[in-house]
Amino acid sequence: MGRPTVPPHAPVRLAVWENPGMDQTTAREFVERWVTRWNAHDLDGLLEDFAEDVVFTSPVAARLIAGSDGVVRGKAALRAYYAEGLARIPGLHFEVVATYVGIDTLVINYRNQNGGLVNEVLVFDGPLVVQGHGTYLDA
Repeated sequence: MGRPTVPPHAPVRLAVWENPGMDQTTAREFVERWVTRWNAHDLDGLLEDFAEDVVFTSPVAARLIAGSDGVVRGKAALRAYYAEGLARIPGLHFEVVATYVGIDTLVINYRNQNGGLVNEVLVFDGPLVVQGHGTYLDA
């Protein structure tokens, strides 16, 4: 019995992908607002874009917030975490390297005040961040 033959495939035409979620302008505006507020140490401004029930994970949170295991739950706890970070790092400053836009996700690749590379992965529900993940090249 011979090998089965496979009919030639019709050429595949790929549609241009359009992001049904966050558009480039919205992403750019968010990132500019985010980095400006961090660099100004504007805690109230930063928290405006986060939902009340936000969950944020970070190896830095594990070091700064005793008993958190790196998981910060709720806007009030996120405020405490950010405030602690700003208090411990008075020279905190970020420089955005790149931004990656997904459907409901935004990744902000930046350098911190020590030159370390960080990715902040933010998941949105509408205009508000509901999940965040701080990821570090060398945690």
